[in-house]
Amino acid sequence: MSFPSIKRNALETLQVNLGYKCNQACIHCHVDASPFREEMMNEHNIKLIPKIINQYLIKTLDLTGGAPEMHPLFKSLITEVSKLGIEIIDRCNLTILKEKGYEDMAKFLAHNKVRIIASLPCYLEENVDAQRGKSVFQKSIESLKLLNSLGYAKKDKGLKLDLVYNPTGANLPPPQKQLEDTYKYELKKRYDIDFNNLLVLANMPIKRFSNFLKKEGKLEEYKLLLRNNHNDANLNSVMCKNTISVDWEGKLFDCDFNQQLSISSKIKPNTLEGLSKDAINIRGIEISVDNHCFGCTAGNGSSCGGALT
Repeated sequence: MSFPSIKRNALETLQVNLGYKCNQACIHCHVDASPFREEMMNEHNIKLIPKIINQYLIKTLDLTGGAPEMHPLFKSLITEVSKLGIEIIDRCNLTILKEKGYEDMAKFLAHNKVRIIASLPCYLEENVDAQRGKSVFQKSIESLKLLNSLGYAKKDKGLKLDLVYNPTGANLPPPQKQLEDTYKYELKKRYDIDFNNLLVLANMPIKRFSNFLKKEGKLEEYKLLLRNNHNDANLNSVMCKNTISVDWEGKLFDCDFNQQLSISSKIKPNTLEGLSKDAINIRGIEISVDNHCFGCTAGNGSSCGGALT
């Protein structure tokens, strides 16, 4: 079974990977981010982002990494884009907010009303530390308490805080709403922490997670699981239909996963520079797909915005 052909709708979200440098090195990371990576988007491409947002009437800027906050121009980019009145998302690993040199980052994000989507693969310490490293859970809890104190996930503050769950092994995630209710109950009871929504994501069998599955002897089994659980109903909601993913070099991809597999978008010219110069109508352009795309359509579906159905 090959993945079905799909085409683009109107562009709504620009997702930009600012670089692969991160203060963590999680085993599920599909971009192989770590403290030793040095790739960073240059200043020229950073300055193109507000122009492209205006030019294409983009509704959301979605910043990712690595830890996007580690880019030296992260704050200046957010300051500039916040003037445009669109939604800005920071995909935050939480622990960066407790690192030396980033002590004021949480206040900066709150001041600019940046929506935070934060990774927390479980509400149990042993599960999180097994996937993301020793002491990561405790630092994450401290960061969540800090964000709550600044008004995140508090009524009438306009500061949205979403958490991300992904399985620890070769399994599909459970139903999103059911798990969200459990997360809210456990985090409130144990740590008096509030958040808005839980986004449930499936792990993609690429890069570091693919290598992990190979060592476990479960890579082909997991790929088959995704394919066998393909749900056609998810095809209309996959993120690639209204999102362009940009890598740290300014190249365009249909999604963050294609970016890591170097599967170029059929949008031409396929660079930020080209997008800024030509008024490209992307609606109807065919999306580049491959077998890993079953990770987005299996079961309840998975995207950067969580479950699809």
